[in-house]
Amino acid sequence: MTRTEKKVTRLFDVVPYQIEKYFNEDALCDKIGGKWRKYNSKQIQEIVDKLSLGLIAKGYGKDDKIAIISHNRVEWNFTDIAALQIGAVVVPLYPNMSEENYLYIFTDAHVKLIFVENPELYEKVQRVLEKINWPVEVYTFDDVENAKKWTEVSGAGNDSFRNKLDEIKKSIAAGDLATIIYTSGTTGIPKGVMLSHNNIISNITDLINIMPIAHEHRIISFLPLCHIFERTASFYYLTVGAQIYYAESVDKIGDNIREVKPHFFTTVPRLIEKIFERIMEKGRELKGIKKAIFGWSLAVANSYHPMGKNGWFYKFKLAVARKLVFEKWIEALGGEIVGIISGAASLQPRLARIFTAAGIPIREGYGLTETSPVITCNRFKDGEYYLGSVGLPLPRVEVKLSDQGEILAKGPNVMLGYYQKPEETGKAIDEDGWFHTGDIGEFVEGKFLKITDRVKEVFKTSGGKFVAPLPIENKMKESNFIEQIMVIGENRKFPAAIIVPNFKFIVKWCEKKCVERKTREEIITSEVVKKRIWDDVQMYNKRFGKVQQVKKIALVPDEWTVETGELTPTLKLKRRVLLKKYADLIEAIYDPEKERKYKNIL
Repeated sequence: MTRTEKKVTRLFDVVPYQIEKYFNEDALCDKIGGKWRKYNSKQIQEIVDKLSLGLIAKGYGKDDKIAIISHNRVEWNFTDIAALQIGAVVVPLYPNMSEENYLYIFTDAHVKLIFVENPELYEKVQRVLEKINWPVEVYTFDDVENAKKWTEVSGAGNDSFRNKLDEIKKSIAAGDLATIIYTSGTTGIPKGVMLSHNNIISNITDLINIMPIAHEHRIISFLPLCHIFERTASFYYLTVGAQIYYAESVDKIGDNIREVKPHFFTTVPRLIEKIFERIMEKGRELKGIKKAIFGWSLAVANSYHPMGKNGWFYKFKLAVARKLVFEKWIEALGGEIVGIISGAASLQPRLARIFTAAGIPIREGYGLTETSPVITCNRFKDGEYYLGSVGLPLPRVEVKLSDQGEILAKGPNVMLGYYQKPEETGKAIDEDGWFHTGDIGEFVEGKFLKITDRVKEVFKTSGGKFVAPLPIENKMKESNFIEQIMVIGENRKFPAAIIVPNFKFIVKWCEKKCVERKTREEIITSEVVKKRIWDDVQMYNKRFGKVQQVKKIALVPDEWTVETGELTPTLKLKRRVLLKKYADLIEAIYDPEKERKYKNIL
């Protein structure tokens, strides 16, 4: 039995556990209006209890659905834990979701109470509620004119409801439903994933016994709490007594990191790619011997062994590279970074290799909302990680591959099912309890899981050959000229690619080459630019079999973002959306007559 199992069985047990074991003066912190707000362990529990008492006083209780729509801030955690303490079911939603999605989810879950962050979200939710025929209360975290603030709920309760709260807490079992998290919906209608207290607690308990994050560490958090990755991570941090600091915004992450000097943080591959792009941009601006040293250091890091098995001479060179170059990288991340955990999408192995060699270990993990979320992860101990893989299964999680190579998982972390969708649940979890992830994988070194693609994303060409786009896209993104890429070719003669160029880099490249191309339209139609990008595509094509090689490319001017609908909130491609958006362009790629109308195809 692990050290937390006896006292932490429900999610709201984590704060009392922290008070007893690791009392923390800066347990939960955020920065609002340019100032850090810091709450100690006891203050968190007091605020949570007042909010729970207020919820009971207002008539809310077991199984009521309570939605939270906000960016990361301490009120998110207060509301989450307070709702869980009264047996309510928390429905977390992304602030940038469409009103159509809000309407669907409010209706599907029959939400009774909503907490929103600011005036914009309040107005957005009010427009949606006009289409709903049952009463729904809305409270705000910020001061909003004509709106009720969340503190009104806290003020509504008193100690006369304390016995009722204690009774409810005692009645909540580890297996009870805690939250419904709606999938981002890369295809079709979002499904509500039902997770119990035990689902998430089992993940936390397993991670505590294999990961080094402890009460002496500072964490900076910027991934959305409404996503299971960061939400489970936040409960993990609270359980071990680590200090949580919420970044102000994506734009201010760099500044906040330098202030907080974190030891760990979780992230998604796209943000690591952005950090690396900025590093490379500064490296290209260097001159003479400094530029040569930068290039040499990068080459040394790129030769790092995936399991850290490097000879003495390599270690000597790496020590020199760290002293001359990589210490500055560490300083840019606050100077005290111990490790970074990446998840939610596939990380380029080259980036994991380079950052780890630089003294900034990146460990990739894998899971889904349906698995609370972690199925496997790379550890920080020697011999327990393999860069380029997603690591080893958690102690109580079983993993196997189907005959088709699909990854199947079984364990206490697997969801209760999809809310009000028994048929979908039956498709996802077979009669033997194996959850079908929809991902294709293989084992490296006999034990480390490696993701090779998504079952639904692998396509067949008109010649009957299967193509897995994900590894091709990850390799192509190593080019300085390619910002984003989607490989296409289902039922077509050959694979092709739609590419968003790295415009910032290309503009500077054009200046050096004396090529007058400054606007995005000029860049995507430039024969010089197209040819240069094609050269990189050809170089990376050699890594793949003939049937998987990209035969044509089309450059497009607009970056794909969450806001414009082409990416999920965890920055994965929404292929169905992109295929629809570029339907005419895709037709032109495969039709010589139509291609003549386009100058951005090569």
